[in-house]
Amino acid sequence: MKNKHIKHNMPSVTVSNAELLENASLKIDAITDNIIRIHTVPDTQNYNDVSFALDDSLEVTGVFNVSQYNSIITATTDSVILKIKKTFEIDIYNKDGYLLCSDCEPASQEMDEYTQAEIEQVKQEGHMPDTIADDIKYKVTKRIIGDEAFYGLGDKTGFLNKRGYEYIMWNSDNPEPHVENATFRALYKSIPFLIVHRQDCTYGIFLDNTYKSYFDLGVSDAGSYSFAVTGGEMNYYFIYGKNIKEVIKGYTSLTGRSPLPQLWTLGYHQSRWSYMSEKEVLDIANNFENYNVPCDAIHLDIDYMDKFKVFTSDKERFPDLKQLSSQLEEHGIKLVTIIDPGVKAEDGYNVYDEGIEDKHFAKAQDGTVYHNTVWPGDAVFPDFTSASTRLWWGNKTKYLTDNGISGIWNDMNEPSGFSGQFPDDVVFPGDGVSRFHKEIHNVYGHLMSQATYNGLKKNSLKRPFVITRACYSGSQKYATVWTGDNQSIWAHLKLAIPQLLNLGLSGMPLAGVDIGGFGSNTTPELLSRWIEACCFSPLFRNHSAKLTRRQEPWAFDEATLSIYRKYVKLHYKFIPYLYDLCYEESLTGLPILRPLVMEYENDKNVINCNDEYLVGSSILVAPVTDQGAITRSVYLPKGIWVDYNSGKRIKGGRYILYKAPLDICPIFIKGGSILPVYPDIPNLSPQNTQKLIVEFYPSDDTANFNNRANNSCYYMHYQDNGTDFKYQAGEYNLYKFSFSSNRPNGLKAELTKNGYKNKYTNISAVIK
Repeated sequence: MKNKHIKHNMPSVTVSNAELLENASLKIDAITDNIIRIHTVPDTQNYNDVSFALDDSLEVTGVFNVSQYNSIITATTDSVILKIKKTFEIDIYNKDGYLLCSDCEPASQEMDEYTQAEIEQVKQEGHMPDTIADDIKYKVTKRIIGDEAFYGLGDKTGFLNKRGYEYIMWNSDNPEPHVENATFRALYKSIPFLIVHRQDCTYGIFLDNTYKSYFDLGVSDAGSYSFAVTGGEMNYYFIYGKNIKEVIKGYTSLTGRSPLPQLWTLGYHQSRWSYMSEKEVLDIANNFENYNVPCDAIHLDIDYMDKFKVFTSDKERFPDLKQLSSQLEEHGIKLVTIIDPGVKAEDGYNVYDEGIEDKHFAKAQDGTVYHNTVWPGDAVFPDFTSASTRLWWGNKTKYLTDNGISGIWNDMNEPSGFSGQFPDDVVFPGDGVSRFHKEIHNVYGHLMSQATYNGLKKNSLKRPFVITRACYSGSQKYATVWTGDNQSIWAHLKLAIPQLLNLGLSGMPLAGVDIGGFGSNTTPELLSRWIEACCFSPLFRNHSAKLTRRQEPWAFDEATLSIYRKYVKLHYKFIPYLYDLCYEESLTGLPILRPLVMEYENDKNVINCNDEYLVGSSILVAPVTDQGAITRSVYLPKGIWVDYNSGKRIKGGRYILYKAPLDICPIFIKGGSILPVYPDIPNLSPQNTQKLIVEFYPSDDTANFNNRANNSCYYMHYQDNGTDFKYQAGEYNLYKFSFSSNRPNGLKAELTKNGYKNKYTNISAVIK
């Protein structure tokens, strides 16, 4: 897949003002009637208008009608009206003339001025002053008109609603515990997409600029928000929608949607830094069987490699990776291995030798290959801006696929270096268009994921499973993500929910966190609450660090193992529903885990709801995230909700107090929902997925449902082979499940699309 070039023959408006934009013009393009691109265009013939984020299938369908009165240019589509001033300030209205978004001048504020002595005094005690960036090239400031809430921006720290906070887009590997403060304005990912939601309107802002950028959401001035870039051109998209769902659909129509994953990737993954030998891995697999805990994947961290050299294995600890993979397959378990971008600088090492010979590595300013230090020691780094380098790197994955490896986990790809951050002037020669690191930093992990994805697709002929730590907008086309090196602390359990929800709102639906925490020592209670809180995560992985307490499910007491088993099995039960949501996402971009505000936008009680989430639109999860708590307040939106634990039907639109001892996670099913589930299975091997149970949760209890003459509803269920791309040629089935009290057992199953021959051997029904 190539990087998307923007076509210049699209419907557009150009405004020039030499006093405000030196050697540049402002151009406004109608991508669709709802999506408007606003960007500067330099007055130079060397301008290379390329996006790393946009999807190849993007079509320009918008139409502008343009008029001018005095100094105001009016550009109108069928959905929005733009009024453009010569000062470049833009007001955007809907077609009825209601103001949606308005530019404004930054508010002038008297800032405290500090002497250098005062700054040094603050530093002396270990504090780092939070200085305002002085390297801003372009800045856009917009009015906060009323009750705006801000969502998105990936997995930044803090709450679901980002109003009152500021963030930096600069992929950063910070090993300190991530908490809600200014130090962690930047994390591993840069997804500069913001959803702005008022009670009366919703729109999105996508800042497609890979240089370091800043988002200030009402910090400097409570009456405005702003975004700014340090290099390149100002380039952002205004995405209008009637609701949050429409905005997400618009954003993912620009940047792409996650393709269907392999089914097994939705199962449970066990990881640690590191499982040190073949024997240890086999013992882990045996324990999952012995303790009756489902598992589909075991991950190998860096110690499986020969001296940390990528695309190698240590022949003493792992003498035969292919045989190990085969042995694990007998347990229904796949093997996933980590790789890093740093290539050991060692003559005789084939990856290094080939990269040097074919000029695949980034350069220092003097033209020599750039070096930094990572796990293998002295290392060099591929230039993933080059298509030939991406192809070369992708072909290298054949070493892993030939050894039975089923997925690749990309780490350290911010990129990180032990010798310090890469200098801004490191050169990425590309394919004839050289770029500096300050432009490429935020898309380095994105391009590495693209290379890995395409290599796995070619070498395995299956849907690639790629996990990445660093990414940019559009990375959802290539990879699933996790939130990086969290800690075994209650604050990080709380943080996991808004992080996963904002990732989903930012177009990254296949996401997870390190269950139990990566760093420090978890406790039985914390691990139990964590597996409950994340029991519906699309990436469902337990991962922990060296020198920390082991946190496999059997590493504690019988009570902890029992709770862990219960919620892993619950996750597996609902995988058919999760897979249906993956199918829906591949068509619409809508996330799998959703904040309540996405489904109940007009309910003011959910605008700032940080500790509950929806799975699709039918399941509400309200985890316990406080140490020692055995009750919690739960908000249930309007409607009837079925308590999954008791079967009791509860009228929503109110708060309830819910008793939740350590083995109970409050879970509710929306009344009227039909949900496909699996019976109790050990893993997602094909022989275990041939039977389906269809559960119906009527709004009334079962007795009343059976006595009602005209009670019916339906649900569409998707089925394919869960492995390759044959579904794209029509090899899939669509079932329409409906329930009515007029039928025996209530269920009617219709095969509305019959393209996949391996249909379910048995479909049964349960009315809850």
